[in-house]
Amino acid sequence: GRLEAVTQQMGYHPQYLESFLKTQHYLLHMDGPLPFDCRHYIAIMAAARHQCRYLVNLHVLQFLRAGGDPQWLRGLDFIPPKLRNLNEINKILAHRPWLITKDHIEKLLKISEWSWSLAELVHAVVLLAHCHALASFVFGCGCEQDEGPGGRGSLKSLSPGNQCFCEATAANSCSQELLRINRKRSLDSCMELDSLRERMQRIHVETEGREETRLLQQEREEGEGQGAEVGVQDGTEHRSDPSMGLSPLADADGEVTGATNLACYMQDPDFGYQDFARRDEDQTQVFRVQDYSWEDHGFSLVNRLYSDIGHLLDEKFRMVDGLQSSAMAKRQGCEPSVFKRGIWNYIHCMFGIRYDDYDYAEVNQLLERMLKVYIKTVTCYPEKTNSEMFDRFWKQFKHSEKVHVNLLILEARMQAELLYALQAITQYMI
Repeated sequence: GRLEAVTQQMGYHPQYLESFLKTQHYLLHMDGPLPFDCRHYIAIMAAARHQCRYLVNLHVLQFLRAGGDPQWLRGLDFIPPKLRNLNEINKILAHRPWLITKDHIEKLLKISEWSWSLAELVHAVVLLAHCHALASFVFGCGCEQDEGPGGRGSLKSLSPGNQCFCEATAANSCSQELLRINRKRSLDSCMELDSLRERMQRIHVETEGREETRLLQQEREEGEGQGAEVGVQDGTEHRSDPSMGLSPLADADGEVTGATNLACYMQDPDFGYQDFARRDEDQTQVFRVQDYSWEDHGFSLVNRLYSDIGHLLDEKFRMVDGLQSSAMAKRQGCEPSVFKRGIWNYIHCMFGIRYDDYDYAEVNQLLERMLKVYIKTVTCYPEKTNSEMFDRFWKQFKHSEKVHVNLLILEARMQAELLYALQAITQYMI
C-alpha cells in the first residue's frame, strides 16, 4: 500500500514530501470522524473519477487491510446508502467544483437514517480533494505510466531510485516520528500479509462462483429475448454490472491483480470538466478570494470541525509556496515568487477563482503555450495526460523543476476544491 512511485517523484523536494506524508498519514490512519475502511473507500471513489488505477489499487489493498467488506469492491450498488450519497459531491468536486452549493451540503446532513455529521463531511471533503489532486500528480509525473497489474507504477530509472525517500536524500529533514510511522507500517504489512492473502483467495473463489451464476442467468435472459441490463444511458443513474468491478484477486505469489473496470465506482461517467464560463453574474458567480479565502475563512472552519487537519494543510500549502524555483524563474526572466504566483493563479482561474489584486495579463507573458496546455490537462482532465506531454514541455528544464510544477498543480487544485466546498458548508451553517 505504499506510494513508491509518488515518493520517488516528490523525493526531489524532500521537505515538501515530509509535509505531504504527514498530512496523508493523518487523513488515512490517525484518529478522525470517519471509520478507516470508509476513508479508503472514499479514496477509491475519488481516484476512480479520473480513472487513476494506481491510486485505486493502492487503496483497495489498504481498504482490505483495514477490515473493509470485500463486497463493497463490486461497486457503488454494494455499499451503504450513506457512503453512496457522497457520489454527487465527489463528481462535482472532481470536475466542476463551482457547482457545489449549500443544498448539496444540506442534502447530506439532513436528519435521516443515512445522514452525515458536519465533522464526517469535512473529513470526507478533505479526502476527496486530496485524492483528486493526487491523481493529477500521479498522471502528471507519469506514475500511472506502464502500470503493472499490481497497481505499482513502474517508472523509468530516476533518482532517487528505489530507496526509501528518507535514505535517498542526503540532507533529509524527516522527523523521527515519520521514520517510526514508516517502520511500523512495514511491520504491520509483514504481520498481515498471510491473512490478506487468505482473504484475497476467498474473494477469488467467491467472484468466480458469482460470475458463473451471472453468465448462466444472462444466457437464460438472452434466450427469452431479454438483454441483460448493464446500465442506463442519457445521463440517468448508472447501474453497475456486479461483474464489472475491481476484483482484487491474488495470484500464486499472493500479489494483487489490478482493476479491470473502474466504472462500478462511478455514476454519470460522462460528467467531466467544462471551461468555467464568464457569463452573466446570475448564471456563474466568479469566486472572489477577497470574499472567502483559505487564510481568513477555510483554515479556521476545517480546523474546528476536524481537529489539526487545518494546520497540516496550511503547512503543505506554505511548503509548496516556499520551494526554491530560482532556475525556473530565471529562465522565464522573472522573480521566483512572480513565476509561482502566475502558475497558481492560472490554475485557480480555470476553476473560476479570481484575485482582485492580480493582473491576469501576466499569465500569458509568464507561461508559454505548451506549459499552459500541460498545466490545464493535468489539472482538469489528468487521465488524458500521456508520457510524451511530460517529456515535451520545457525541454530545457530539469526533471525536478517539472516535478515542482506538478506540486504546484496538486496544491492549487486541492485548495480550489476546498474553497468551494468549505464556502458551501459555511453558507449552510449560516
